[in-house]
Amino acid sequence: MTPTLLAPPAANRRHRGVLADRDFRLLYTADAAGRLGAQVSFLALPVLAQTVLHTGAAQVGVLSALGTVAFLIVGLPAGAWVDRMPKRTVLVAANLSRVALMGSIPVAWACGVLALQQLYVVVFLTGVATVFFDVAHLSYVPCLVGADRLVAANSRLAGLNQAADVSGRGVGGLVVQLLGPAAAVVVDALGFLWSAWWIARIRAVEPAPARRTAGPRLWVETAAGLRFVLGHPVLRALAVKGAVANLAIQLCQVSFVVLFTEELHLSAGMLGLLLSAGGVGGFLGALAASAAGRRLGHGRALWLVGAVTGPFALLTALMARGPMLWVGAAGWTVTLVQTGLANVLAVSTRQRVTPAAMLGRMNATFRFLLTGALSVGALLAGLIGTFAGVRAAICGGAVLIAAGWLVVFCSPLRNVRHLDELGT
Repeated sequence: MTPTLLAPPAANRRHRGVLADRDFRLLYTADAAGRLGAQVSFLALPVLAQTVLHTGAAQVGVLSALGTVAFLIVGLPAGAWVDRMPKRTVLVAANLSRVALMGSIPVAWACGVLALQQLYVVVFLTGVATVFFDVAHLSYVPCLVGADRLVAANSRLAGLNQAADVSGRGVGGLVVQLLGPAAAVVVDALGFLWSAWWIARIRAVEPAPARRTAGPRLWVETAAGLRFVLGHPVLRALAVKGAVANLAIQLCQVSFVVLFTEELHLSAGMLGLLLSAGGVGGFLGALAASAAGRRLGHGRALWLVGAVTGPFALLTALMARGPMLWVGAAGWTVTLVQTGLANVLAVSTRQRVTPAAMLGRMNATFRFLLTGALSVGALLAGLIGTFAGVRAAICGGAVLIAAGWLVVFCSPLRNVRHLDELGT
């Protein structure tokens, strides 16, 4: 039996594009603002740490890990909390919290008191707010668009996310280069403020969260979400595949920062261009996801595209000043096509096979596992970079990316053509 998601839109809206709906447009616009700012600080914070506070590879790895380690600490119970609260309220509150936290960095820098310890604290607490935002966001989308338009909605949102990778990191590199990294952090704070304002304007009425006055304790509900994901053959395969991909990509991206600044002595603008190239690949993958799912089959597209594009990640280990820099950038662009595609097809699959009452906990479990993998990847980048060299870290990440498609190939998703074929 296919689980029932939140109430679908009225029949006369089913054949309209998702951007024709006012509330989805507001969420889409909010995402554009918030994700653009977040991608700018993705580059600005490690560059700030290296160029202003003179940190090394290990400290940059710790800083990157702290941005995601919150998912390991509060990621699982966050799902149970989100299932108990109005999703829109959570989204607005999380954004305003991130405004205050990120805004403290340029203030401290301007006053001459910025320290690495403050960066650590701010990045960790911002990560906590991001936990709640991401879990609530993933659980809110089915409420706005209904089960029949999940792939279309997620395609739009994933494409936007990848476009933010391109523009945000490219613009971030230029802002860092021209005005300094602290100015780029200001862009991040303003982006979160703009996002909160757009989300606050959404009018859609959510189903009231179930009252829990006599219900099970928080930890019992949290454990139920974890058991649901790990016990479901489709969700389990997607969780393992996503964790491997995130660890590998983070291993590469954190190492790119050190490679460009310490070994190749290239500017922040050039680093921004490389990361933007990956965003182009992800954007193309998100745009092609719906068509690939229709023509290749929903499950087959997930592993086949990865098998074709993954090996191109090996080219990034060859980057050097001159033509090989562009060869590596081209390889990274092709590699991340599979990421954009998976951000549509895998997320839609997760939302489709999960009952509405379990959405928050399912999404929290995935964020716990996937973003926890980012923390591990960042720490590994620092350790491998310190003891074996930054290129060894990039090679390790590239090999994992090249082989990651095997997880889906060996799962029940291998020959699935349509989401309707999936049951609980």
